[in-house]
Amino acid sequence: MKNIAILAGGNSSEFDISVKSAGAVNIALSGRYNTYLVMIKGIDWYWEDPSGMAHAINKNNFTLPLDNKVISFDAVFIAIHGTPGENGLLQGYLELMNIPFTGCSTYTSALTFNKNATKSFLRDFSVKMADSIMMDRSSIPGPDYLVNKLGLPMFIKPNESGSSFGVTKVTTVEDIIPAIEHALTESSHILAERFIDGTEVACGVVKTQEETTVLPVTEIVSKNDFFDFEAKYDPSKADEITPGRFPDHITAAIQKASAEIAGFLGCMGLVRIDFIIENEEPVFIEVNTIPGITEESIVPKQMKEYGILPGDLYSKLLEDAISRKK
Repeated sequence: MKNIAILAGGNSSEFDISVKSAGAVNIALSGRYNTYLVMIKGIDWYWEDPSGMAHAINKNNFTLPLDNKVISFDAVFIAIHGTPGENGLLQGYLELMNIPFTGCSTYTSALTFNKNATKSFLRDFSVKMADSIMMDRSSIPGPDYLVNKLGLPMFIKPNESGSSFGVTKVTTVEDIIPAIEHALTESSHILAERFIDGTEVACGVVKTQEETTVLPVTEIVSKNDFFDFEAKYDPSKADEITPGRFPDHITAAIQKASAEIAGFLGCMGLVRIDFIIENEEPVFIEVNTIPGITEESIVPKQMKEYGILPGDLYSKLLEDAISRKK
């Protein structure tokens, strides 16, 4: 059997979710490959054997030295949300090592992790999206300026983060500066974004060399003020309805937009595209190039509705990554 490294952890607030996603992949691939759950925490990259002993990865060639042998890997499954798994850093390293990996290229990962850059890129393709203003600590506009441009309520969010960490729905002028400070704890650049009054949806897309598969659409009904971290990972705080309760023409528009956006951005592997439905039209919010795949996550529910087993899909992604390197 092929040796597969499943990368877990990472260096962001999404560490715990990444560990859970990687664990789900490990279970799904059990018996199909020799899997090694590789933990990444800063400069510490290691695999724990069944006794709990940690064995360091040799970063010079991404191998696993053990007492009596050296394990090399046929491919890598990246299950790290946030940095360094979703922003192109690991992808660039693995490309240099000439090791196949699941998901998007270095370029696409770096582009899509930057929300403002992604929106700027997609404007050339006439993708409908919310108005936004980017800023950093040295260029924070006055709250009145932001309200004049974007109205209230508005969202203040980190430019580079996931799982809704650092995101605030602002309803008063007085809350804008605290929300900006909160977002700056997650990213050096942040976005103020126009609030769109509509229904949030998400749609998974699977892209390989041979085909594009669009998964069913999920309708998200948050019981919190918006689909925040708690609502995403506490089943009692949101209803994630798959398939969404939409007329066929709206579902078709969401799936068409999802496939097109994934294509425009050059995505590969399993991605999730998020929208708000406004006046029956999907308004693009963001793309997740390494979406959560825990039991609480959206994409596994879409996979179940579509009729594909996680192990079958993850194996397909690995074999596609391997074939692209040949």
